Amino acid sequence: MSSGVEADIALDAAVVLSLGMNRVLGAAAGMAASGADALAALAEGRAEAREAALREAADYEEAVRATLDVNARIAALDASQRRAAKAHDLSAEVALPVPLTLSGQSAEELATWCAATGDALSRAEQQISANIAAAVAGQIFTVPAAALQSALPEAGRSGHAEPVTDRDELARTLARVLSRVLHDTAEADREHIAEAAGRLVAARTASEAEGHLSEVRLRVQAANRHTEAARAEARRLAEERQAEQQAEAERRYVLETIGAAFGELGYEVDIGFETMTAQDGTILLTKGNWPEHAVKMRIDQAEATLRAAMVRDGAPQSEEERRVDIEREREWCDAFEAARARLAAAGVRSDVRWRIEPGRHLLPSAPEAHRPKARSRQRERRRERPQGSGGETS
Repeated sequence: MSSGVEADIALDAAVVLSLGMNRVLGAAAGMAASGADALAALAEGRAEAREAALREAADYEEAVRATLDVNARIAALDASQRRAAKAHDLSAEVALPVPLTLSGQSAEELATWCAATGDALSRAEQQISANIAAAVAGQIFTVPAAALQSALPEAGRSGHAEPVTDRDELARTLARVLSRVLHDTAEADREHIAEAAGRLVAARTASEAEGHLSEVRLRVQAANRHTEAARAEARRLAEERQAEQQAEAERRYVLETIGAAFGELGYEVDIGFETMTAQDGTILLTKGNWPEHAVKMRIDQAEATLRAAMVRDGAPQSEEERRVDIEREREWCDAFEAARARLAAAGVRSDVRWRIEPGRHLLPSAPEAHRPKARSRQRERRRERPQGSGGETS
């Protein structure tokens, strides 16, 4: 290749896994080491060791994500209980498990904690729903919530008593029905249920009370469907955000790895992150002894391709300048192949689709091939400015 090349690029599974975990945890809990082990095995050609490291990393990733999900459930339940306490003046408070801080636990330890804590959370969720239900029913019938809580069956049980005209019994039946409302039901749905439940106060016969209770049950079912749909939508949006963040992390890794590879080969590297939301990145390569030449590279993340072209400042004016062009093309050709080897060791595979051989075409002209020194020094200072763990980004 010389003045033009296009290559498919792909990240090794070890890189993808490590980037995902580093994004979530900031390289905590040993994930960085697992990814490094897999990459080292890849570079050394140790296939079995690489596969073992990848399996270990994948198992750990699954355990970590499960732990984060359980921690999120704890936070959501705590928030629901606090809102309910404020809205209904709840005196009873259900003790919740303490979220787990990730600090190097093994995958097995995390899985064990998730199983035990998940069961405890399910019981707590049922009890919180029962407490809220008792408070709402007590407010409607002016019955102490404590009396209704003690009369409730184990939370989550589906059976209910036949309503009678006795107000206390009717309040207990209502509390059982309301205990099925999911803890994170929207306030509008709760108000819709409460409006139907309020009609029970005026019921004069068992038949009339049963009719009102049937309406409450229907509204509870509808509210729970709305809540499940809202949960599903929240999960979908979260997955979309995670996918976008992962794609951005992979793009940055590719750009920075390419920049590092050519930097080691003596090129001045200018990574063109123009905006924080750019879907692709550009790289400009120059050298001190290339006053009129440069290489423009572009990474297209959507197509997973790398495109590169050598350019010069203006058209050649003599055969000597044309000879220098071809010499620069050959030099760039050798550098590209050397960089590909470095990229492969870092988990970035590049499979060339097509290339233009040295001297086949005149180099395209572009002003980027000649950058004033002041501009070069300005960009160099910008690269040296502290940027955190991710380096200079778009």
